[in-house]
Amino acid sequence: MGAGRVCRGGPFSASPAAGAAAGRPFPPLTASSSSSPSSAPSETASTSVTKTVNGSHHFKIAGYSLSKGIGVGKFIASESFNVGGFDWAIYFYPDGKSGEDGAAYVSLFIALASEGTDVRALFELTLVDQSGKGQDKVHTHFGRSLESGPYTLKYRGSMWGYKRFFKRVALETSDYLKDDCLLVNCTVGVVQSHTEGPKIYTIPVPRSNMALHIGQLLTSGKRTDIAFEVDGEMFPAHKALLHFMYWDELPDLEELTGVNTTWVSTLMAQHLLAAADRYALERLKLLCELKLCEDVAINTVANTLALAEQHHCYQLKTVCLKFVALPENLKAVMQTDGFDYLQQSCPSLLTELLEYVAKIGEHSVSPCLYSTEVLDGGDANGRRVKPRI
Repeated sequence: MGAGRVCRGGPFSASPAAGAAAGRPFPPLTASSSSSPSSAPSETASTSVTKTVNGSHHFKIAGYSLSKGIGVGKFIASESFNVGGFDWAIYFYPDGKSGEDGAAYVSLFIALASEGTDVRALFELTLVDQSGKGQDKVHTHFGRSLESGPYTLKYRGSMWGYKRFFKRVALETSDYLKDDCLLVNCTVGVVQSHTEGPKIYTIPVPRSNMALHIGQLLTSGKRTDIAFEVDGEMFPAHKALLHFMYWDELPDLEELTGVNTTWVSTLMAQHLLAAADRYALERLKLLCELKLCEDVAINTVANTLALAEQHHCYQLKTVCLKFVALPENLKAVMQTDGFDYLQQSCPSLLTELLEYVAKIGEHSVSPCLYSTEVLDGGDANGRRVKPRI
């Protein structure tokens, strides 16, 4: 046979993966596979992981002298900022928060500015030394042992901070005030917990039967989207699938796209799974399902869940539902465009999702409640927090 050339495309547009696969060779990839266990494991294990999700906000208070006299208990608020799925704000009281001090002190607090119940967090408030000497006034929970654990905010509007943060007379003659401005830095560390167990999915990928796949596609000629002309004879082919047919493995998605991100590899795996199901390539479909189970993430899980439902990938569906139902993930996932698509394309999944949320709620433990009355130089738990100056 003579040299071949591509003469025309079919009715379906080529995917980026297809174009790359047709243009240059790829190294073979080693796909992990597992066989079905003959019996249930005799031992299992899980790990409870508790960590903080940290974020900072810088608040400039310009025109400090003009803010004096607004009244005891009245504050100047920063713009709200989000950490750990909750909104926060810094409250500065130029005349103090408590009338008993007679406006002798300025007060400074961090407040929960969104809906939340029993939000546990660590805090740090810093008044910046503007002389360049680095003598910042710091009150912090970080880097020290807390006898009673993190601070608990019971509801929206709950605060942590100091009624007597700084004596006004001393503040106005200090290096913290420059050009009638104060600089306040705030760090919030929201406590989040989850349990990690063994993988909840087992997707056995069968041995290669590439010859059968190629033979069936070549014989049927169905759903082709490109044709090759070789010595005057036309051969129909399938762009989305060229790499898999040549190598019998998933393509190197980083090599294919030129981008090293989980989001891009997940997107490509989603498209390949749909194509594999369409062309009845069961091994490719299972490889894609396994890849998507390993790369579940907030910004892609809703689309993956819809895909799993539409293409009958039940283990992938379970992995996605359990991930979305976690309290630390649910709100963030619901704010993605993919969740809007999920609601429209697979509304019945919302009922199943609620069932998973309810199951997780049954196993949750409510933390102890603490008073929100804040003492000077301490927090609502009565703990003294030593300032670092």
